[in-house]
Amino acid sequence: MSRSTCKVLYVSGEISPFVRVSSLADFMASFPQAMEDEGCEARIMMPKYGVINDRKFRLHDVLRLSDIKVPLKDKTDLLHVKVTALPSSKIQTYFLYNEKYFKRNGLFTDMSQGEDFKGSAERVIFFNLGILETLQRLGWKPDIVHFHDWYASLVPLLLKTVYASNGFFRGVRTVLTVHNAHRQGVFPLKSFRKLLPESMVGRLHTENDTVNMLFTGIEQADSVSTTSGRYAELISSDTEAAYGVDKVLALRGNHLQGITNGLDSKQWNPSTDKLIRKRFDISRLDEKLENKKYLLEGLGLSCDEEKSLIGAVIHFDRFQGIDLLLDSLEMLMELDIQLVVSGSGSKDIQKKLQSFTEKHPGRLGLNFDFSDAFFHQIIASADMLLMPGKLESCGMMQLFAMRYGTVPIVYAGGGVAETIDEIDGSRDGSGFAFHDYSPEALVGKVGEALSVYGDHDRWTKLVTDNMQRDLTWKESAGKYNRIYSGLLGSE
Repeated sequence: MSRSTCKVLYVSGEISPFVRVSSLADFMASFPQAMEDEGCEARIMMPKYGVINDRKFRLHDVLRLSDIKVPLKDKTDLLHVKVTALPSSKIQTYFLYNEKYFKRNGLFTDMSQGEDFKGSAERVIFFNLGILETLQRLGWKPDIVHFHDWYASLVPLLLKTVYASNGFFRGVRTVLTVHNAHRQGVFPLKSFRKLLPESMVGRLHTENDTVNMLFTGIEQADSVSTTSGRYAELISSDTEAAYGVDKVLALRGNHLQGITNGLDSKQWNPSTDKLIRKRFDISRLDEKLENKKYLLEGLGLSCDEEKSLIGAVIHFDRFQGIDLLLDSLEMLMELDIQLVVSGSGSKDIQKKLQSFTEKHPGRLGLNFDFSDAFFHQIIASADMLLMPGKLESCGMMQLFAMRYGTVPIVYAGGGVAETIDEIDGSRDGSGFAFHDYSPEALVGKVGEALSVYGDHDRWTKLVTDNMQRDLTWKESAGKYNRIYSGLLGSE
């Protein structure tokens, strides 16, 4: 498919480095560029949250994209759009803003409390309508709107109802990629009745006077995908793992495709990375130790070169494994390791982690002020990366880790294990996986990794082999391109 025949708008609620809550943000940081490399013309839209720093990311106003009228049921609100390029690419990224809806620093959910902010349903509706109004003001008609998770799940239904007679959108097809089946965007139905016409409200997926955004998107999108074959199987057949998504997917038949993630080898390259202390490659692995020293010193810890450093980058909610990590900490502290945990979310969990640092001085480092620079630094510095998430669809961090010579230790229950060639006993591979979701299994697998770490020659071979693996988007981007071609009838 040539560039001139495939224009794709990518829509997400989070994109790194602008704002990051989950691996979706990391995906969006590189996937649109991968599709451009495949021949698509890509553009991106997301909300302009108050937490996004205009100056830092060089967001600027565009006169012709100001005062865009967004028609709600009984009123019209104005939308303003700021623009910048996605870092490491030239892809235009549009930030949709209205002070009333997006001035607060949080996203749609207060992650520290685990609850939606008041008025989040109104923000969601405004954002979804704003996407289509902005496209018209731009005069740029995409062939495909590819939206990710629930944030823009109203768009397919809007195209079939409110905008059905609008010639500008004739022929536009929609694709939904599910990254986190447990994050569904559930809001009160009354807000949708207040702001949208009944012809559309009647087709929303509702239950107990609430609207489920993700379910609505799955029902209405022209194509649905997720980020690994294993996760596709899980959310199609396992009700517990799917958080109910299996029921609505069943209505779509066998249309769910699982396509594994890749990485951008330009953004994630230890030999050119400007965000880490010391750049390195397979011929300069000693510089990785310098990164470890720098990271630990910055956290107020001394570096013991004989101890393995394990990193964990994790959001403090129950879905990414923080509970399992907390339950494992005492046993982990009995091992000959240092541990650095970076994340944000629940204040109670932050307090629990801080109490462990007081109990085990010099062994546990914490970072609650997440930044893109710290993310790169911990990936570059650690010997191992611990990923205890129970139902990760695929994830990205294990790919980053391997690229930087940091060996992943993952739970095998989700799609992340699909990207790991498991090391078992004397059998070589790319990482370690524990199969029982328990502290004993996690700590036992860390112990196995430490045994291999103690074999210098074997560990060095593991690290260098991982750094040279082909982890790029090339194969997966081709699969997404085939989805687009099929929808547009050009296969």
